[in-house]
Amino acid sequence: MNTPNLQLPGNELGLFTDLYELTMSQAFLRQGMTATATFSLFTRTYPPNRGYFVSAGLEDVLNFLSNLSFSAEAIDYLGVTGIFSDDFLEYLSGVRFTGSVRAIPEGRLFFADEPAVEITAPLIEAQLVETFIINQVNLQTILATKAARCVWAAQGRGIADFASRRTQGTDAALKMARASYIAGFTSTSNVLAASLYGMPPVGTMAHSFISSFASELDAFRAYAESFPDRTVLLVDTYETIAGTWNAVQVAKEMESDGHKLVAVRLDSGNFDELSRKVRTILDDSGLNYVKILASGGLDEYELETLVKDGAPIDLFGVGTKAGVSADAPWSDMAYKLVSFDGRPVMKLSPDKESLPGGKQVYRTKDMNGMFARDIIALEDEALPGGLPLLEQVMKDGQRTQPSAALEEIRVRFQEDFAALDDRFKVLKNPPRFPVGLSGKLEQLASQVREEALGINVSDSD
Repeated sequence: MNTPNLQLPGNELGLFTDLYELTMSQAFLRQGMTATATFSLFTRTYPPNRGYFVSAGLEDVLNFLSNLSFSAEAIDYLGVTGIFSDDFLEYLSGVRFTGSVRAIPEGRLFFADEPAVEITAPLIEAQLVETFIINQVNLQTILATKAARCVWAAQGRGIADFASRRTQGTDAALKMARASYIAGFTSTSNVLAASLYGMPPVGTMAHSFISSFASELDAFRAYAESFPDRTVLLVDTYETIAGTWNAVQVAKEMESDGHKLVAVRLDSGNFDELSRKVRTILDDSGLNYVKILASGGLDEYELETLVKDGAPIDLFGVGTKAGVSADAPWSDMAYKLVSFDGRPVMKLSPDKESLPGGKQVYRTKDMNGMFARDIIALEDEALPGGLPLLEQVMKDGQRTQPSAALEEIRVRFQEDFAALDDRFKVLKNPPRFPVGLSGKLEQLASQVREEALGINVSDSD
């Protein structure tokens, strides 16, 4: 199933921008600055303990660009502000995105400084879309990367997305579900996300279900009666071990009716200690087929500890900490002008320097098929032996290829992740993956720097 085109509140896509994008655009129009510009979207540095990024959010960017417009109501609102001239408002009423997009496909791994998206369009069009592009790609890349770390830590155990209730809003919840599925989660508890994206929905019960019955045993029996082929029993409402024995009793009753209990769920306490006790009870009762699901306060760090310690947990539900990427909730993603009217440009601010010109990223592999090194080059360069990562996905305002199915994106991630050496996946202080610049790009950057500063850097001390 392809990603749906989810509209923003009020459907006013054009207004989802920062004010300065509009004020700059009016000034551009007054100066006749309508030539072609290229902007590059990249992340300057890694958040703490990160060594890679998972590309996500491009689909929403392309949907946004395909539908960019300013409605009559939006134009009226801008007019009421008293900020903008009538000729600019008239111009805005006809704005559509007519440019091109080159991007790293969703699901692929990329690294700091590498352009994830490059927009080439008339200057005003390219400027107006900055806020939305950063907003979507930044969020979804952060979430997909967090999810990938959880998948790595779980070492093959299934993970479900339980994050919706504490994400930062409804849109973020949907994006978390999709991004986590790209990165290897097996399912989501969010029914809308499952419906929209074609993901498997999953769920058990809440403690309120248990406590609404006269006894835990009555609650378990009622649930098993309603869902005899998908029963998962939450055993920690009162006391986990006692709850497990009640689950055993219901499981035996289900067996007599030709059904099997799927799993028991732990949602509190010491998961390592409790899972071992629960596993022993289940096995000693002839219920070795019943799985153990753990949820509650988990992220990649807790998952790694549980897995390394050998806790007999088969499945995990991961929620809040992943849904908000608690240990790294933001990244230094930037959208910078790199070329205007055929002239390469760059930002020279300390610690925020950008690279000039439209670019391509080439990925090389070693003789074992593992990622060896990335090289950032100019767009028109060809580096033999390297795989070009940025693909043409939009031209003249039209998509150049159909939307990738979510399963295709998921497979793309799995292939890339398998080709990344494990040392770059470690959860704490991973080494930096080698990313270099081509000789031509280095030369261009030096040239533009010298011209911008008005000095010959090569001749200075």
